[in-house]
Formats: sequence, structure tokens, C-alpha cells
Amino acid sequence: MTRLSVEMLAADAPPPITSAGHAQLGIAVLVGIAVIVLLITKFKLHAFLALTIGSLVLGAVAGAPLDKVITSFTTGLGATVAGVGVLIALGAILGKLLADSGGADEIVDTILAKASGRTMPWAMVLIASVIGLPLFFEVGIVLLIPVVLMVAKRGNYSVMRIGIPALAGLSVMHGLIPPHPGPLVAIDAVHANLGVTLALGILVAIPTVIIAGPLFSKVAARWVDVPAPDRMVPQRASEQLERRPRFGATLATMLLPVVLMLAKALVDIVVDDPANSTQRVFDVIGSPLIALLAAVLVGFFTLGRPAGFTRDRLQQTVEKGLMPIAGILLIVGAGGGFKQTLIDSGVGRMILDISKDWSIPALLLAWLIAVAIRLATGSATVATVSAAGLVAPLAADMSTTHTALLVLAIGAGSLFFSHVNDAGFWLVKEYFGLSVGQTVKTWSVMETIISVVAGGLVLLLSLVI
Repeated sequence: MTRLSVEMLAADAPPPITSAGHAQLGIAVLVGIAVIVLLITKFKLHAFLALTIGSLVLGAVAGAPLDKVITSFTTGLGATVAGVGVLIALGAILGKLLADSGGADEIVDTILAKASGRTMPWAMVLIASVIGLPLFFEVGIVLLIPVVLMVAKRGNYSVMRIGIPALAGLSVMHGLIPPHPGPLVAIDAVHANLGVTLALGILVAIPTVIIAGPLFSKVAARWVDVPAPDRMVPQRASEQLERRPRFGATLATMLLPVVLMLAKALVDIVVDDPANSTQRVFDVIGSPLIALLAAVLVGFFTLGRPAGFTRDRLQQTVEKGLMPIAGILLIVGAGGGFKQTLIDSGVGRMILDISKDWSIPALLLAWLIAVAIRLATGSATVATVSAAGLVAPLAADMSTTHTALLVLAIGAGSLFFSHVNDAGFWLVKEYFGLSVGQTVKTWSVMETIISVVAGGLVLLLSLVI
């Protein structure tokens, strides 16, 4: 069997891979991913350590010198954290500020006050989608659970009729819409345009969340008809505050980074002249770093000040917002290291060589790879970063829009059928008081619907744009 030479990791233009080399690289990928899956699922090892060990195993089986593998891994880790680390941190600060100031409660209460009866599931989708923009999925669940239980009890609704739309809104935002970690890493890996990806992501997200949320919740409520569990509802942030931000100011703050990034994308399309001063201005203010930083700074005044936060309290909020993301940053960084190991070992070129003879579209291939890794590891983020590394070479000859659609295909695949190896599965089960079977029939099916519908919409869009 052909072994990879030292130059395979170091040379700018490595020699063509033989069929024997393809076989060895294929085995290396399978062994590397199998090690990651086994360590995460069987031995309950943290995903950061599993990805690190899996990268080293992949390089070793591929026949590359370990010192070169280590260099590839650390280079990929550093580049990924440099590319998205600050954005994840800013998103975490904005989310914590939104929660602690009572701004999230203000949005929830305002929308619920105008909703009743048949419109309640649609209101829950709207709430979850808006709140889910700056929040990580787990934080969003914890924030929305009191609302879901309160509405279900007050209106005598099935928990599934109210809860599924909320979960769908959060999950779609998590998988498809930057600045969530998964989409950001995929954008960075395939060099997609963030503004175009955001715009197309919203276009795909709207019908997806409608189908998987309010529409599926009717079926889910019949399959699993359970009342709100009689348990202590977690205390809401605003219950400890004398006052909280206004609805309009809160909504404007949350949507500010989205508006700035979309404005940049629009100006890029309309002007299309890098020397134009207007485009250069929007290139700056619409960059993810500046857009999110602007939202955080504005949030100090529109969220923190109305809630009566002192400078010390704002500082505490920032610190508390940053603390939980250490694990996320390490997982994302290690995923970037795994991606770089795949690329430097020649796996990307191997997939390019092999896929040339296939009739399967690149977007469908990306979706299927993400699905396979998601089913194996249970982590949408691990599935996204790994799949992005594998299919990154396919983006080389793609247009800007199709590169953005590649990111969305990966994101859609990463949400497929959450089951017992996914922390989100157990979070939903425990909060809603469900059995394992009931959780599969509701949460797992909902995630699959999101994945299939979003993936289908991405493929349809690729035919028309």
C-alpha cells in the first residue's frame, strides 16, 4: 500500500494520488472518524480531546510523519479560532446581556400578549427565531422553557403544540444562520461570503421552520399528548429586576448585526467595485466582527442601562457570558484542526478525484457527509466542522451563491435525527418530562424534518440561482 511521503503535508503542489493512495486515505478517514465517534459515545470523552486524538490517528494511518500531523492540527486550530473565536465570544456576550437584562423576557411577553389560540404556536416560532439569533441552542432552550411551560399551563395546551415550534425556531437558527458557531466555521472553511450565506440562510430557514414548527406540532401533539410537567418553573431574569428594556430597543439591538451584514452583501452586489468608497465603508461596518461588536456596545445602552445595570454589573455580565464558551471554542478549534489534517493529508483532493466520476451533486454529497457524522457523533457542531473540511475543495470552482449553499447543505445535514448520543436530546427529554420513545417521536423527528426540508430547499435554490 502506498504511503504518503513527508511532502504530502508540506509541499504546495503534492504529486497525484494513486488508487492505492486513495484506498489508504479512505481507510485513514474512516479510522479517524471511528476513533472520534468511539471516544465521544463509548468513553464519554470531551469532543475537544476526541477530535485531537482522532486527528493524530488519521494522520498516522494515512502514513504521514506525526510531527507534520501535529503542525497541520495546530495550524488548523489556530486559524479557526482566529477566524471565528472573537465572533463566538461577541455573540455569547450579546446573548447573556439579552437574557440578564430582561430583554428576552420583554420580547416574549410582548409577542405573547398579542397571540392567543391558533396563533400561539406561530408566536412561539417567532419568539424562538428572534431570540435564537444571538443565543447558543442550549442557552435558548433554558431561556424559553419557562415560557413554554407557562403558556402550556395557562392555555391548557399540549406541551408539544407549544414546545415543538419553539425548539424548531432555535434549531434552525443554530444550524443555518451565522453568527452561530457551526455556520461560521463552515463559512470560514469553504471561504463563503457571510452576507450571501446569511441572506440565503434566512430564505431557507423561513419555510423550514414553518413546516417543522407549527405544522409538525399538530402531528406531534397527537402522537405525544402530554400536559406541562408539574415541576418548578425556572425563575425568569426579569423577576429580579425593577425595570427592563423596551421591546423596540431590544429587537433593534438583536437585529443590528443581521441588518449590517445584509446591507454589506447588498452593497457588494449593487456596487461591485472594491475601489468605491461606499462599498469600502460597508465592507467595514458589515464585517461580522464590527457588526457584532457594534451590537454589544449598543446593547450596553439599550439593554443594560434600562435594566439599571451599573458598570460593575455590565462587567460581570460580560465575564459570565464568556465563561461557558471555553468548551465551545476548543471544540470548534479542534474541529478546525481536524479539517486541516484532512486537507493536508490529501483527503480533500481524494474526494475531488473520486467525486468527478459520480453523478451525485456536490451539495447533496456535503449533506450526506454531514448526516453521517451527525448520526455517529451526535454533535451538530462536530458534524459541521468535519464535513466542511472534507468538502472544502469542492467549493474551489463554485460561484459565490453556490458556495453559500454548500454551507447551508452542511448545516442542514448536521441537524439530521438527533438521538441518544446528542446532549440536546436529553435536554428536551428532561425539560418536557418525556420518555425516550416520546422524545424520538417528537424532537428526533422534528430535527429530521428540518434537515430534509432545508436540504431539499438548498438543492432547489441551486437550480435557479
